[in-house]
Amino acid sequence: MNDFVQALGTAATLIGHLDAELREVVVLSLGVSLSAAAIAFAIGVPFGTALVIYRIPGKGALIVTANALLGLPPVVVGLAVYLLLSRSGPLGALGILFTPTAMIVAQTILGIPIVIALVHRMMVDLWATYGDVLLVDGASRLRAAGSVLNIGRERLITAFLAAFGRAIAEVGAIIIVGGNIRGYTRTMTTAIALETSKGELSLALALGIILIILSMTVSALSYSFGRFLTGR
Repeated sequence: MNDFVQALGTAATLIGHLDAELREVVVLSLGVSLSAAAIAFAIGVPFGTALVIYRIPGKGALIVTANALLGLPPVVVGLAVYLLLSRSGPLGALGILFTPTAMIVAQTILGIPIVIALVHRMMVDLWATYGDVLLVDGASRLRAAGSVLNIGRERLITAFLAAFGRAIAEVGAIIIVGGNIRGYTRTMTTAIALETSKGELSLALALGIILIILSMTVSALSYSFGRFLTGR
Protein backbone atom coordinates (compact mmCIF):
# COMPACT_ATOMS: atom_id res chain seq x y z
CA MET A 1 0.00 0.00 0.00
CA ASN A 2 2.81 2.39 0.90
CA ASP A 3 4.54 1.66 -2.42
CA PHE A 4 1.37 2.52 -4.30
CA VAL A 5 0.88 5.77 -2.39
CA GLN A 6 4.50 6.70 -3.01
CA ALA A 7 4.20 5.90 -6.72
CA LEU A 8 0.99 7.94 -6.92
CA GLY A 9 2.70 10.88 -5.23
CA THR A 10 5.64 10.67 -7.63
CA ALA A 11 3.21 10.48 -10.56
CA ALA A 12 1.47 13.64 -9.36
CA THR A 13 4.86 15.35 -9.11
CA LEU A 14 5.75 14.32 -12.67
CA ILE A 15 2.48 15.77 -13.94
CA GLY A 16 2.77 18.92 -11.87
CA HIS A 17 6.29 19.65 -13.05
CA LEU A 18 5.55 18.70 -16.68
CA ASP A 19 8.35 16.14 -16.73
CA ALA A 20 10.23 16.26 -20.07
CA GLU A 21 9.84 12.54 -20.82
CA LEU A 22 6.19 12.62 -19.85
CA ARG A 23 5.56 15.66 -22.03
CA GLU A 24 7.37 14.08 -24.97
CA VAL A 25 5.26 10.92 -24.81
CA VAL A 26 1.98 12.83 -24.48
CA VAL A 27 2.76 15.19 -27.38
CA LEU A 28 3.68 12.27 -29.65
CA SER A 29 0.54 10.36 -28.67
CA LEU A 30 -1.69 13.35 -29.41
CA GLY A 31 0.04 14.06 -32.71
CA VAL A 32 -0.24 10.50 -33.97
CA SER A 33 -3.82 9.95 -32.79
CA LEU A 34 -5.17 13.30 -34.00
CA SER A 35 -3.57 12.72 -37.42
CA ALA A 36 -5.01 9.23 -37.64
CA ALA A 37 -8.48 10.44 -36.57
CA ALA A 38 -8.40 13.27 -39.14
CA ILE A 39 -7.43 10.90 -41.98
CA ALA A 40 -10.02 8.33 -40.90
CA PHE A 41 -12.62 11.10 -40.81
CA ALA A 42 -11.65 12.38 -44.28
CA ILE A 43 -12.00 8.87 -45.72
CA GLY A 44 -14.91 7.60 -43.66
CA VAL A 45 -17.35 10.52 -44.08
CA PRO A 46 -17.55 10.40 -47.92
CA PHE A 47 -17.69 6.61 -47.88
CA GLY A 48 -20.42 6.42 -45.24
CA THR A 49 -22.40 9.10 -47.06
CA ALA A 50 -22.05 7.40 -50.45
CA LEU A 51 -23.45 4.16 -49.01
CA VAL A 52 -26.70 6.02 -48.35
CA ILE A 53 -27.17 8.41 -51.28
CA TYR A 54 -25.91 6.30 -54.19
CA ARG A 55 -26.82 2.92 -55.60
CA ILE A 56 -23.59 0.98 -55.14
CA PRO A 57 -23.19 -2.68 -56.20
CA GLY A 58 -22.80 -4.86 -53.13
CA LYS A 59 -23.93 -2.05 -50.82
CA GLY A 60 -25.38 -4.45 -48.27
CA ALA A 61 -22.14 -6.41 -48.05
CA LEU A 62 -20.13 -3.20 -47.66
CA ILE A 63 -22.36 -2.01 -44.81
CA VAL A 64 -22.11 -5.37 -43.04
CA THR A 65 -18.33 -5.36 -43.50
CA ALA A 66 -17.96 -1.83 -42.12
CA ASN A 67 -19.95 -2.73 -39.02
CA ALA A 68 -18.10 -6.03 -38.60
CA LEU A 69 -14.76 -4.20 -38.72
CA LEU A 70 -15.75 -2.18 -35.64
CA GLY A 71 -14.46 -5.14 -33.64
CA LEU A 72 -11.29 -5.53 -35.69
CA PRO A 73 -8.52 -6.79 -33.37
CA PRO A 74 -5.75 -4.16 -33.18
CA VAL A 75 -2.97 -6.77 -33.13
CA VAL A 76 -4.24 -8.18 -36.44
CA VAL A 77 -4.14 -4.69 -37.95
CA GLY A 78 -0.64 -4.24 -36.55
CA LEU A 79 0.49 -7.52 -38.06
CA ALA A 80 -1.03 -6.69 -41.46
CA VAL A 81 0.59 -3.24 -41.54
CA TYR A 82 3.90 -4.73 -40.38
CA LEU A 83 3.85 -7.25 -43.25
CA LEU A 84 3.01 -4.50 -45.76
CA LEU A 85 5.75 -2.16 -44.55
CA SER A 86 8.52 -4.64 -43.74
CA ARG A 87 11.51 -4.79 -46.08
CA SER A 88 10.14 -7.88 -47.82
CA GLY A 89 6.61 -6.43 -48.02
CA PRO A 90 5.02 -4.64 -50.99
CA LEU A 91 5.47 -1.22 -49.37
CA GLY A 92 8.83 -1.89 -47.79
CA ALA A 93 10.56 0.58 -50.12
CA LEU A 94 8.84 3.43 -48.27
CA GLY A 95 10.99 2.75 -45.24
CA ILE A 96 8.38 3.89 -42.73
CA LEU A 97 8.20 0.82 -40.47
CA PHE A 98 8.99 1.70 -36.84
CA THR A 99 8.16 5.36 -37.41
CA PRO A 100 5.23 7.54 -36.28
CA THR A 101 3.93 7.37 -39.87
CA ALA A 102 3.45 3.61 -39.58
CA MET A 103 1.61 4.15 -36.30
CA ILE A 104 -0.69 6.67 -37.98
CA VAL A 105 -1.43 4.15 -40.74
CA ALA A 106 -2.38 1.46 -38.21
CA GLN A 107 -4.57 3.79 -36.15
CA THR A 108 -6.23 5.16 -39.29
CA ILE A 109 -7.23 1.65 -40.37
CA LEU A 110 -8.80 1.11 -36.95
CA GLY A 111 -10.64 4.45 -37.08
CA ILE A 112 -12.11 4.28 -40.58
CA PRO A 113 -14.79 1.63 -39.83
CA ILE A 114 -15.95 3.66 -36.81
CA VAL A 115 -16.44 6.80 -38.89
CA ILE A 116 -18.12 4.92 -41.75
CA ALA A 117 -20.55 3.14 -39.43
CA LEU A 118 -21.49 6.27 -37.45
CA VAL A 119 -21.88 8.47 -40.54
CA HIS A 120 -23.89 5.80 -42.33
CA ARG A 121 -26.32 5.47 -39.42
CA MET A 122 -26.65 9.24 -39.21
CA MET A 123 -27.24 9.65 -42.95
CA VAL A 124 -29.86 6.89 -43.09
CA ASP A 125 -32.06 8.86 -40.68
CA LEU A 126 -31.38 12.35 -42.01
CA TRP A 127 -31.50 11.42 -45.70
CA ALA A 128 -34.90 9.82 -45.21
CA THR A 129 -36.12 13.10 -43.67
CA TYR A 130 -34.43 15.72 -45.84
CA GLY A 131 -32.94 14.01 -48.88
CA ASP A 132 -36.02 13.77 -51.12
CA VAL A 133 -37.07 17.32 -50.25
CA LEU A 134 -33.69 18.71 -51.29
CA LEU A 135 -33.68 16.67 -54.52
CA VAL A 136 -37.16 17.85 -55.42
CA ASP A 137 -35.98 21.43 -54.90
CA GLY A 138 -33.41 20.87 -57.61
CA ALA A 139 -30.27 20.13 -55.61
CA SER A 140 -27.86 17.53 -56.95
CA ARG A 141 -27.24 14.45 -54.82
CA LEU A 142 -23.80 15.74 -53.90
CA ARG A 143 -25.09 19.16 -52.88
CA ALA A 144 -28.02 17.62 -51.01
CA ALA A 145 -25.58 15.35 -49.16
CA GLY A 146 -23.56 18.40 -48.12
CA SER A 147 -26.67 20.05 -46.72
CA VAL A 148 -27.67 16.92 -44.83
CA LEU A 149 -24.16 16.55 -43.40
CA ASN A 150 -24.34 20.14 -42.20
CA ILE A 151 -27.63 19.37 -40.45
CA GLY A 152 -25.99 16.42 -38.71
CA ARG A 153 -22.72 18.18 -37.93
CA GLU A 154 -22.91 17.43 -34.21
CA ARG A 155 -22.92 13.73 -35.00
CA LEU A 156 -19.99 14.22 -37.36
CA ILE A 157 -18.03 15.68 -34.47
CA THR A 158 -19.01 12.64 -32.41
CA ALA A 159 -17.70 10.38 -35.19
CA PHE A 160 -14.35 12.21 -35.21
CA LEU A 161 -14.04 12.06 -31.44
CA ALA A 162 -14.94 8.35 -31.47
CA ALA A 163 -12.15 7.69 -33.98
CA PHE A 164 -9.75 9.73 -31.86
CA GLY A 165 -10.78 7.86 -28.71
CA ARG A 166 -10.14 4.53 -30.44
CA ALA A 167 -6.73 5.73 -31.63
CA ILE A 168 -5.45 7.31 -28.41
CA ALA A 169 -6.27 4.21 -26.34
CA GLU A 170 -4.74 1.72 -28.79
CA VAL A 171 -1.63 -0.27 -27.90
CA GLY A 172 -1.53 -3.61 -29.76
CA ALA A 173 -1.12 -2.34 -33.32
CA ILE A 174 1.23 0.55 -32.68
CA ILE A 175 3.64 -1.43 -30.53
CA ILE A 176 4.04 -3.83 -33.47
CA VAL A 177 4.55 -1.23 -36.19
CA GLY A 178 6.16 1.48 -34.03
CA GLY A 179 8.53 -0.63 -31.96
CA ASN A 180 8.04 1.48 -28.80
CA ILE A 181 11.31 3.37 -29.40
CA ARG A 182 12.08 5.83 -26.63
CA GLY A 183 11.92 9.43 -27.79
CA TYR A 184 10.58 8.45 -31.22
CA THR A 185 7.61 6.06 -31.27
CA ARG A 186 6.78 5.63 -27.59
CA THR A 187 3.18 6.65 -26.86
CA MET A 188 1.20 6.78 -23.65
CA THR A 189 -0.26 3.30 -23.98
CA THR A 190 2.98 1.60 -25.03
CA ALA A 191 4.90 3.44 -22.31
CA ILE A 192 2.36 2.34 -19.69
CA ALA A 193 2.74 -1.28 -20.80
CA LEU A 194 6.54 -1.07 -20.72
CA GLU A 195 6.87 0.78 -17.42
CA THR A 196 4.40 -1.55 -15.70
CA SER A 197 6.31 -4.62 -16.90
CA LYS A 198 9.49 -3.06 -15.48
CA GLY A 199 7.78 -2.32 -12.17
CA GLU A 200 8.27 1.43 -12.63
CA LEU A 201 4.79 2.49 -11.59
CA SER A 202 5.29 6.25 -11.20
CA LEU A 203 5.55 7.11 -14.91
CA ALA A 204 2.92 4.50 -15.78
CA LEU A 205 0.49 6.02 -13.27
CA ALA A 206 1.19 9.55 -14.48
CA LEU A 207 0.50 8.54 -18.08
CA GLY A 208 -2.57 6.58 -17.01
CA ILE A 209 -3.98 9.62 -15.21
CA ILE A 210 -3.41 11.79 -18.28
CA LEU A 211 -5.00 9.16 -20.53
CA ILE A 212 -8.09 9.03 -18.31
CA ILE A 213 -8.30 12.83 -18.32
CA LEU A 214 -8.07 12.84 -22.12
CA SER A 215 -10.80 10.20 -22.40
CA MET A 216 -13.07 12.21 -20.11
CA THR A 217 -12.27 15.37 -22.09
CA VAL A 218 -13.24 13.67 -25.35
CA SER A 219 -16.58 12.59 -23.85
CA ALA A 220 -17.20 16.07 -22.43
CA LEU A 221 -16.36 17.73 -25.76
CA SER A 222 -18.70 15.41 -27.63
CA TYR A 223 -21.53 16.18 -25.20
CA SER A 224 -20.82 19.93 -25.18
CA PHE A 225 -20.59 20.22 -28.96
CA GLY A 226 -23.84 18.30 -29.33
CA ARG A 227 -25.66 20.64 -26.94
CA PHE A 228 -24.11 23.77 -28.52
CA LEU A 229 -24.95 22.83 -32.08
CA THR A 230 -28.49 21.77 -31.26
CA GLY A 231 -29.07 24.88 -29.11
CA ARG A 232 -29.94 22.90 -25.98
